[in-house]
Amino acid sequence: MAQTERAAPAPTSWRPEPGSRQAEVLTAVTERGTIRVTELAAELGVTPVTVRRDVSVLADAGLVRRVHGGATATNVLPPAIGAAVGARHRVPVGMLVPSLDYYWPDVARGAEEEARRLGLRITLRGSVYHSRDERADVQRLVDSGARGLLLAPTMDGPGGERIRRWLADAPVPAVLMERRAVLGEVRRSAESVVTDHAGGSTMAVHYLASLGHRKIGLAFSQQSPHVHQIRAGWLSSCGELGLPTEEVVDLPVPDRRDPGFDEAIEACVAAAVSTGTTALLVHSDPEAVRIVQRAEEQGLDVPGDLSVLAYDDQIATLTSPALSAVRPPRRTIGRTATALLAARLAEPDRPVHCVRVSPTLKVRDSSGPPRAR
Repeated sequence: MAQTERAAPAPTSWRPEPGSRQAEVLTAVTERGTIRVTELAAELGVTPVTVRRDVSVLADAGLVRRVHGGATATNVLPPAIGAAVGARHRVPVGMLVPSLDYYWPDVARGAEEEARRLGLRITLRGSVYHSRDERADVQRLVDSGARGLLLAPTMDGPGGERIRRWLADAPVPAVLMERRAVLGEVRRSAESVVTDHAGGSTMAVHYLASLGHRKIGLAFSQQSPHVHQIRAGWLSSCGELGLPTEEVVDLPVPDRRDPGFDEAIEACVAAAVSTGTTALLVHSDPEAVRIVQRAEEQGLDVPGDLSVLAYDDQIATLTSPALSAVRPPRRTIGRTATALLAARLAEPDRPVHCVRVSPTLKVRDSSGPPRAR
């Protein structure tokens, strides 16, 4: 994300002559949202110094904003009129998410709600978890005219390193959703909105402990990018409460399409019985549903013999018993990220914001005090 050198003054009535080079520069900035001096100079067949001089004239007139290495447009719609404009006149932004069928649709809906209010128009692209290289997907959004980006890219492995390099010198502002990153040699923070997943896990453990559970285990989807935070919250809260983290369930569960999925569910239930674990925090809903079903098939009562609390809350209310659950603030993540991006477009020199949003705990029928033994 480019860093602003100084804010542009209020616009004046002056406009460059039609057909002049300054008019071409202004048109490029207006249509693209952001330009780089070196790239535009090559397109126009002039030197970067010439384009930089034109940018200075336009910026002094309040028609563009100077940023490091280029310029950005000033005509982002203010929130007060965002809802009144038609879709054709809204500022285009791009959104990249790793899934279009689970978790992320709610994030996208929240983003779209806020975009309509703020006068933005979202173009959505889907990727996949653990993608090896998403730079082409992101660049396509930029090439389609996106003036800013809402991104949930892969941040680990080679793919993560590639996308961090891209973000370090991105041509338009970007806000990460449910991801964090530090960029460039100076290790500056990328703008981001994340769920406090460790805090959600801590909330769940404290709730189960308040019911009287002294052996609280964890079963987690090993595919989730949030598993490390959820497990960290479980470990720290058990330590704080003096609860054991050994001789309790602490098991990964593979992807639901994996042939070993049912075997892993069986192992979780068997370990709960053998270790005396009376409560389980399970990430995510489908894993929790299968554990409840398998426990009942084994003759266990839920929640009498085993309380189960899901970390997800997408389908938790559809089961019997209805699952207690930690609910990540999916729509709020989308709304907040969109608001941050709009603020960044309107004020490029504002400080970087890294926002953390707390999940909520929903208590239902699958959790209760442990049975007296």
